[in-house]
Amino acid sequence: MADFDFDAVVRWARFDPRKTLARRADAQLPFVGEESLAGGALLLDTCVYIDQLQGRSPSVVNGVVTARQVNHSTVALQELMHTVGVLDPDDRRTSTAIAAIRTLIRSMQPHRIVVPDSDILGRAALLAGMLCRLQGYGVDRKLRALADCVVFLQAQKLGLTVLSANIGDFDWLLQLVPSGRVLFYRRLQS
Repeated sequence: MADFDFDAVVRWARFDPRKTLARRADAQLPFVGEESLAGGALLLDTCVYIDQLQGRSPSVVNGVVTARQVNHSTVALQELMHTVGVLDPDDRRTSTAIAAIRTLIRSMQPHRIVVPDSDILGRAALLAGMLCRLQGYGVDRKLRALADCVVFLQAQKLGLTVLSANIGDFDWLLQLVPSGRVLFYRRLQS
């Protein structure tokens, strides 16, 4: 693990506030709007794919995804494939869902798929551990926190902006690492 420096990662965690974080007001957060069509490249959180597949992403999000360069994390690929694995083979809707996920993944340009390196994975594990401790996450949220931290730090390292409807978790990540960039949206209600 030539690019992983344990001591540097631990020193990096000096931003630990040692207290529970509070969700900030929407007015303090960067939400997608018509002015967001122009801007830098994106890294999509897994919820963006799911919301688009389920018709729950607002038109402005679809516009931003169309207008900007889009990159895909292997974390999102993992989460989408996990979804395929948990779908009930006996449910008549499963084959349709799997076909949609297959089409989505096949549409990702290989040169736009980014893989986290060992430094990102180490920092993300440390950051996720801090987030779990500070926010009192139970076992069910720990793995999701790790995935969010990997995507967040991967985007930061590559100079990308995460697009996500996961306002709570990514707000806390922005509070811990203010140099990260996230663009939020609210999904349409079914």
